[in-house]
Amino acid sequence: MQDQTDLSAVDLSGLERKQWIRRISEIGESDGFTEPLGAQHHAVFVERGDTLLVSFESAPGIDALSETATPLGWEMARNCDWSSLTVLCTADTWFRDAAVYTFFDQLLDDGFFDDFETVVFYGAGPCGYAAAAYSVTAPGARVVMLQPQATLDPRVTEWDERFTEMRRTDFTSRFGYAPDMIDAAERAYLLYDPRERFDAMHAALFTRPNVERLRLPFMGSALQGDLLDLELLGPLLSAAAEDRLERLSFAKMMRARRDHPPYLRKLLMRLEGDGRMRLAEALCENVTRRMDAPRFRRRLAALRAKRSRPDQGEQTAPDEQGEQIPAEA
Repeated sequence: MQDQTDLSAVDLSGLERKQWIRRISEIGESDGFTEPLGAQHHAVFVERGDTLLVSFESAPGIDALSETATPLGWEMARNCDWSSLTVLCTADTWFRDAAVYTFFDQLLDDGFFDDFETVVFYGAGPCGYAAAAYSVTAPGARVVMLQPQATLDPRVTEWDERFTEMRRTDFTSRFGYAPDMIDAAERAYLLYDPRERFDAMHAALFTRPNVERLRLPFMGSALQGDLLDLELLGPLLSAAAEDRLERLSFAKMMRARRDHPPYLRKLLMRLEGDGRMRLAEALCENVTRRMDAPRFRRRLAALRAKRSRPDQGEQTAPDEQGEQIPAEA
C-alpha cells in the first residue's frame, strides 16, 4: 500500500493557480482520487478514516483563510483522521454546473458514501448553499452551513440585492432549492448573524424539523473567518459529526467570542450606533478589566468624559430603562 501524504507538511502557498491545481490533484491521485468538473470546478478526495467531510470551498477563499493554501477538509484529515472530499470552485458559482450534478450522481450510483460511518457536508455562503443542496445524495448525513443562501431564483429571493449577477443562473432544476435538499439529512445546523438582514431572511427559508438554526449576533457577515480565528470551526464540525451539537453546547463554545476583538468591536459599534452609551461604557469597562485593549481603554475614557458633560446631549434614555448588555456578549 502506498504511503499516505503527510498533510501537515504540505504548503501550497505562493503557487500560481494552475500550479496549485496541479499539486492538489497530485495529492488526490496519491491518496484517493481527483476529478476535474468542467472549467470552474474540481474534486479532490483524500482517504483517511471512517468519517467523511464533504467540504465545498472556493480557491480564493482558501488563499485568504489558509496560511498553507490547503483546503479546510485537509485540516480535519490531519487533526481528526477524517477522510476529505473537497469540491472546489475557482469563483463563486454556487456549484450550479451540470458537471457537478453528474459527479454527485456518480458518487450516489457507486455507493461512495456508504463506505463511511458518518458523512458531514460543510460550506459557507455560496458553498453553504452547495453543502445543503448536494447533501441529498448522502441520506443520513449531517450538514453544517454558515450563512447559506437558500436559492438565488429571483422569483423567491428578489429581495436579496447582493448577487444580482446570478439571477439568470438556473436554480430551479436539479439540486436547485437548498432547503428541500436537506430533508434526508440526519441533522442540519445553520449558523448566522440575525442582525445581517439578508442572511437572516435566507435562514428563515431553511425552517425544517431537522434544521437547528444557531444564532451568532454581532458576528457579522464573515463567520467562517471569525470561527477559524477563534479555532472553533473544527470543534463545531466534530460536535456535529458526533451528534453533540445543540444549543447549550454551542453557547458554551461561543463564549470564546468574549475574548475576540473583532466581535467586541462590532458589539461596541452597535451599542454606540443605537445610542446606548451607558451600555457601551459598561462593555468597555468589562473588556479593559479582562484584556489588554488600548482601543477600548481610550473609548472608555472618552465615554466617561462625555458623560461628565451633560451639555453634550448624550442619549441615555434606552439605558435608563434598566437594560443590560445582551447575554450574547
